[in-house]
Amino acid sequence: MKAIIEANKYVELTYKVIDQKTCQVLTQVEFPLGYVHGVNEILSPRVMDALEGKSEGDVIEVPIDCNDIYGPRDESLVIIEAIANVPEAYREVGTAILMENDAGQTKSFLVTRVDHRTVTIDGNNPLCGRQVVFKLEILMVRDATDAEIRYGGKVEAPPDLNNCRAVPV
Repeated sequence: MKAIIEANKYVELTYKVIDQKTCQVLTQVEFPLGYVHGVNEILSPRVMDALEGKSEGDVIEVPIDCNDIYGPRDESLVIIEAIANVPEAYREVGTAILMENDAGQTKSFLVTRVDHRTVTIDGNNPLCGRQVVFKLEILMVRDATDAEIRYGGKVEAPPDLNNCRAVPV
């Protein structure tokens, strides 16, 4: 009988996040992601709940309204700045920028557009306002060891450094 996902089971899975409107894959995790179910929450609560009771080999799809998680888009968090006013290190799409307000609070922004005149920086989560589907493939379900339960995931043996020799510099 196959093990099912429940508390204290070690689970490995891969997943894709697909935009329902465009069918575009927004995020894809190709290498197995491992965790101990019920110990740490690696994905949204709705996804974690949908995994409960599933087993190795199952492929599930979980629709998510990202407004429920991140709220609606806030256009006041979109900044369009003249490229000359932006340091070169921040002129590449995908660059994360940690900004601080006058009260000392920090927020992560993402460079979303660069052209010859401007740089667009967006403080909204990239999934804001989207309807997505998490498509998950469950690769492994087994009893977690005590150490895995304690740490929330797979515990690897440290490398054996006893036979290492110093390399002259």
